[in-house]
Amino acid sequence: MSTLVALCLISPLSAQSALHLDQPVSPQSFPAVMARNGMVVAQEARAARIGADILRRGGNAVDAAVATGFALAVTYPRAGNIGGGGYMVIHLGATATETTIDFRETAPAAITRASFLDDRGEADAAKSRDSALGIGVPGTVAGLSLAHAKYGSGRFSLADLLAPAIAFARDGIPIEDDTADSLPSAQTRLGRWPASRAIFFTPDGRLKGPGDALVQADLAETLAAIARAGPRAFYADPIAGKISAGVRAAGGVMTSKDLADYQPIERAPLIGSYRKFPIISMPPSSSGGVVLLEMLNILEGYPDLATDEARRLHLAIEAMKLAYADRAAFLGDPAQVRAPIAKLISKQYAAALRAGIDPQRARPSAEIKTGAAMQREGANTTHFSVMDRDGNAVATTVTLNLSYGGGLIADGTGVLLNNELDDFAAKPGAPNAYGLTGGEANAPAGGKRPLSSMTPTIVLKDGRPWIVTGSPGGSRIISTVLQVLLNVIDRNLALNEAVAAPRLHHQWLPDVVVTEPGFDSALLGALEARGQRVVESDSRWSSANSIMVTEEGLVGAADNRTRGALASGY
Repeated sequence: MSTLVALCLISPLSAQSALHLDQPVSPQSFPAVMARNGMVVAQEARAARIGADILRRGGNAVDAAVATGFALAVTYPRAGNIGGGGYMVIHLGATATETTIDFRETAPAAITRASFLDDRGEADAAKSRDSALGIGVPGTVAGLSLAHAKYGSGRFSLADLLAPAIAFARDGIPIEDDTADSLPSAQTRLGRWPASRAIFFTPDGRLKGPGDALVQADLAETLAAIARAGPRAFYADPIAGKISAGVRAAGGVMTSKDLADYQPIERAPLIGSYRKFPIISMPPSSSGGVVLLEMLNILEGYPDLATDEARRLHLAIEAMKLAYADRAAFLGDPAQVRAPIAKLISKQYAAALRAGIDPQRARPSAEIKTGAAMQREGANTTHFSVMDRDGNAVATTVTLNLSYGGGLIADGTGVLLNNELDDFAAKPGAPNAYGLTGGEANAPAGGKRPLSSMTPTIVLKDGRPWIVTGSPGGSRIISTVLQVLLNVIDRNLALNEAVAAPRLHHQWLPDVVVTEPGFDSALLGALEARGQRVVESDSRWSSANSIMVTEEGLVGAADNRTRGALASGY
């Protein structure tokens, strides 16, 4: 009997036991949360509960994901958004099929290869990160609405799914948990813009904090307009006119036509496997699926990764170097770049790469020459996972790029806008805000989607969803998802242990291994003895909010790296 079929034969939980399914996560404890019928795991508790309530009321996983996504735009403003973009991976239980929705931001038509260069032709980070020139055309409203229209249960209108977000925006919510933690670091970014100051600062000029209410009346009206008239209300006047006018007044180049022309794209997923488990992930314009599958394919050739921790981590680091190097060389918006995707995610290519790995010695990044046989994104993102009782699963990652995006709210809309165009390679070899380099494939251009690292992923077992995962974290997203999967599949850890385990990261350039706190010093010494350059961080990163199907039910793991994350089920 398959795991999911066994799940459906378990009688529903009693009302008394269901009261205990919402369990907040604290840094001191990381419990798994169990449910029988449905689960939503998100970085913000209110949004997770909204999604779980939709499941309780008969909605499917897509309905719940859409409601959660719109709620996060209100309750988790550092990354949840309608002023940014993202990706969704969907498994449909009734047909046992998968699809993806790409609602990544696009560059305004006036963006050129020289848009983010200074007078000397060098990359100017201030233009892409700190000015309105870095704002991409938002895709979240179109993407979530497409998912609802095509794959929702039909039991809820878009207005129904928007209603909780509208109420939170209009009535206000207390500033607490991760929003209280993150606002101080965004004070300068938000404080530059009058419309942003009106939301995030008190009338006497103090940055809001614990004890204050976050009221977003203009955002409530924008969401209400979408509820009344559908998603195109966001991309037409008067909302589009206000957004484009706000961007241009701040020095950007977005026009109403850029907004009117925006379309989300449904794409075929990337499908690979790791130790016989099918892996469903996001294709370009995200690099996440390609890099993840390339790393997994390399590591699949080592059958004993659980026996020697230093060896396992060393091999994972070497796989990261190779895959991230290929990311820089080949990947970009598929509308404008022809990348050798099939070869990059093939088992044969992985075998060739594996043959060059020394299990006992690190290879310097400078020695990795990518693409010799071929022709020619954050710490402030948010990921949520959803599963329902009918075998539907949704992995969704959305972002504004940096925390609170560019900090600019378009006056009269309440929409906090992204600075996502920093994810382009302003100049070949120039690093973005996360240190990632890129080449011609990811050069800026009008209408182009900047390459992303977002990696929403679903793992199947017996043809049905087994693990739903993903993470924020910029360039560290893909390595986070990799390590969660290795921890479950190779190390046989429980999901909450797999998510809680310390992580490390290497992205080819710079040639260093960055580690979270929590690794044993002897283990790090063993990596250094192999020639790895280890830099120990004093902070933890990413938030791999995940769900796993077990014989006992659905297990939700809300990553305790974010204060206020929640697994909510029934």
